[in-house]
Parts: sequence; structure tokens; C-alpha cells
Amino acid sequence: MPDTARPRESWGTRVGVILAVTGSAVGLGNFLRFPGKAAQYEGGAFMVPYFIALFLLGLPIALAEWSLGRYGGSKGYNSVPGIFRAVWNSRAASYLGGIGLLIPVIIYMYYVYIEAWCLGYAYKFAVGEMALGSDPAAYSNFFSTFIGDSEDGAALTSATQSLSGFLTSSLGLLLICFALNFFLIYRGLKKGIEWFCKWAMPALIVCAVVVLIRVLTLGTPNPDLPDRNLLNGLGHMWNPGGAGGKTFWQALLNAEMWLEAAGQIFFSLSVGFGIVLCYSSYLKPDDDIALSSVTASAGNEFCEVALGGLIAIPAAFIFLGPKGAGGSTFGLGFITLPNVFAAMPAGRWIGALFFFLLFLAAVTSSLSMLQPAIALLEEGLGLGRKASVAFLGFITAIGAGFVFYFSKDVMALDTMDFWVGTVCIYVLAMIEVILFAWVMGIEKGFAELTRGAEIKIPRFVMYIIKYVSPTYLLIIFGVWIYQMATAQEGNKFSTLAENPIAQLSVGLMLTTLVLFLFLIAQSNKRWDAQEARAAALEGETP
Repeated sequence: MPDTARPRESWGTRVGVILAVTGSAVGLGNFLRFPGKAAQYEGGAFMVPYFIALFLLGLPIALAEWSLGRYGGSKGYNSVPGIFRAVWNSRAASYLGGIGLLIPVIIYMYYVYIEAWCLGYAYKFAVGEMALGSDPAAYSNFFSTFIGDSEDGAALTSATQSLSGFLTSSLGLLLICFALNFFLIYRGLKKGIEWFCKWAMPALIVCAVVVLIRVLTLGTPNPDLPDRNLLNGLGHMWNPGGAGGKTFWQALLNAEMWLEAAGQIFFSLSVGFGIVLCYSSYLKPDDDIALSSVTASAGNEFCEVALGGLIAIPAAFIFLGPKGAGGSTFGLGFITLPNVFAAMPAGRWIGALFFFLLFLAAVTSSLSMLQPAIALLEEGLGLGRKASVAFLGFITAIGAGFVFYFSKDVMALDTMDFWVGTVCIYVLAMIEVILFAWVMGIEKGFAELTRGAEIKIPRFVMYIIKYVSPTYLLIIFGVWIYQMATAQEGNKFSTLAENPIAQLSVGLMLTTLVLFLFLIAQSNKRWDAQEARAAALEGETP
């Protein structure tokens, strides 16, 4: 057990923890990745596997994470290795928790860089630098130059050409975002993360609603193209039909769409990241987790479906047509939408507001990513918050610098996102489900979930977590890995075997994992000693 004399952090209010958890989930995936995937995969047909994955994977695993986290917190643990050790009294369990440290730390290394892109675009729209005309190639070239994807180190070269342009370069903005994040993280849960999320989340919603109102009032801006109107734009995303002449039922036979829908739910709710486990461990033993979990999930879904889904695709459809309303997350966000805003009345200010919205969403997510590792350093090694934050600042600065420099074809970022931001998330989610349903047991798990609950959770949810969720995970993960391994294009396994930057990226991730495993080993020694002292004191008590 950890040192009970160590001062423990806690949340200030229930609303604060809900907003913090919602903020960790609400990010770029809500406003860019979700609408892009929905438009790519057969319109409204995508929503069928999306909501099935939400109810069979997302919500059940979220409930399990809140339960495991609060249970570990009641035993004095706030880190993922400590929580796993509390649930399954074994050193092996704590080492499994190493993946719950690796995922958010590695994601932070590249996520903070994307955060800087959003801040840069918000600024450049506000000062009028994004008025590049109607040629989509101009926006593509701007984005390529801004992030330096033509060759490794290109962004560094452009950033150091002049002192005046440094602060608005991708490097200068990265340093600003890095400093902002660590200032708030340094202040702790209540005064830093919770404080920021309590005003940033409402501000984010206001920005999104203003942009949404503008999109919903576009009508038919070009009378020469009457088919490019708002209703058709909404229908392009939401109508339950198939692309290319397919029927609705034929569209549902697309296995890849089911895989993408499940993956989107993981990104959307931040399940399998280790963050919710850590956040919920700071709750009191009788604090409600059932209603809080559902509320946080509902808030995230509102931002994703009701806001993100109604902004990006209809606007792109109206100004660029059906072919312009799809594309990758980066393509849609940093190439297509700037082109759309340039053609939209008052688009300069709507564009600035939209990218500021993305920036706020990115910050509320990135703030949460280092808390699991900070918790291990505090409770496992006895470090104070200042030392813990400084240690992680050094590690993540190296990683962020790595992603920034190896920018050609965004290879470093893409490799880290696949192996940690996708593969490892599935693995951690499976570990969590097994620990909750098979190690803790559904009876004990149900008692933990319902203690202090302000809503009634049906018992059948426990059986979904025990049987349905792991089966769904195994099938989705197995088919997805097979499809990726056999793909002719975008095969990550072939890329890893052939590309030295991809190999260096994986090497950085493995080095970080080894470091965390070493820290867990030292933490286990400390916890063992503390448990031995506690047992000795208990034996001396008459």
C-alpha cells in the first residue's frame, strides 16, 4: 500500500471532475475525426455500428474504468500500476499497468504539437493570413510548409529564418502550448486541470454553437449550384444510405466500417487510455461514479454528434461538393475547412473561432495525459509534484522534439499514433475488462459501481462487460490487425520494416516503456516495504 501520510490531491467539486473527464475525452477526434469517418463510410449507415460500439464497448468499459479507479483510490493508489495491484494482489498486475502510463505520455508527445497547429491556424485566420483564395492547392501547400512535411527538419529551418516569425511558426507555437500545459499541470488537479476545464469546456461549447449557427444559416450560397445547399449537406452525412449506389443493408456489410466505428468510440470516450482510471481514483469512496460516468460520456457524445457532426461535413459539402466533404482528419481540418471558411461570408472570423475551439478541445485533452505518470512518481517514488512535473517535462520535451524534427510525411507522428494511440489502447481496454469482470468479479464490481450511485445501473450491464465486451474487442481487434497486415496500401507492418524513422519512433516508445517498467519495479519495492511495516504494526496492536 502507498504511504498514507502523503498528502493526496482531490477534486474540488463533482462538476469539476465531470468537466475534467469530459474535457479529456473531447478533442480533435470529436470535431475532425468523427465527421470525416462518418462521411467516408456510407453516410448515416456509419451511425449503426457507431452506436452499437458505444453501448457494447464504450459505456461498459467507461463504467469499469470509473469503478476500478475509485476502488484503487480507496486503497490509496492513484496510478494505473497501483490500481491494478490493488485489484489483483500481484506484482505482475502493476507491470501490466505500465501500458496505462505509456499510452497517455506518448500520445501527449505528438498531441501537443497538433494543439500548436490549431492555435497557429486560429491566429492566422484572425489576422487575415489565411485568405489564400479558392485554390485548394494553396491551402495544402500552406499546411505542408507550416508543419514541414517535405523533409525532416524543414519546420525548424523555416522557424529560425527570422525572429519576428518565430512565435507564429509551428516551433514557437509548440513551445507556447508546452509551457501552457505544464503551467496548468504544475498547479495540480484542483487549481490547474479542474480550474481550466471549468471555464474552457463552457467556452468550447459556446464557440462550437456560434460556428454551428453560422453553418446552419448558410442556405444555398451559390445559386448556380442549387444542389449544394444545407439540407443536402446534412443529408450527405446523416441519410442512412450507401455510397456508390449501395443500399443501406449493403453498406452495413462493410467490415472496415465496423472497425473504424469501434476505434472512433475508443478515441471519443478516452477509454483504454488510463486517464479515467487515474481521475476517478481521486474520488471519495462513496462519491457517485455511475451518474458521473454516464454524464461525462453524454457530454462527449453531444460535442461529437450534435456539434462536430453538424459543422464540418455540411459546410464542406456546400462549398466543395460531395468529393470535398471527406478525407483524412488532417486533410479535412487543416486543408479542406480553411478553404471552406475562405469562401464563407464572415469566414475569417468563423475560421478563427473554429480553430480556437479546436485549440481549447486539444488543451483539455492534453492536460489529462500526464496525470497517470505523475501519480506513479508521487506515490511510487515519493516525489513531490514539482519534481514529478519537471521529470515528465524533460521526457515529453524529448518526445515532442522528436516528432517536430522528423516531420517528413508526418512519419514519426503517424507511427506513434498507430502503435500506441491505436494498438495499445485496445490492449489496455482488454486488460481492464478482464480485471473488472474476471479478477474483481462482477458481484464485487457491481457493488463498487452502485455504491453511492444516484442512478440505477441494470445488472445485465455486468454481463455485457464480462462476456460481450471482451468478445467484441477480440473480434474487432483481430480482424483489424489482419486487415492492416494484409493491406496493399497503408500497411504499418511493412512501413516499420522498411522505414528507419518508423523504427526510431518505435525505439523511442520502447525506451519509454522500459523506463516506466523500471519505475514500477522501484515502486513495488516501496509498496512492499510499506505493506510490511503496516502488517508489523497491526501485529503489535493488541
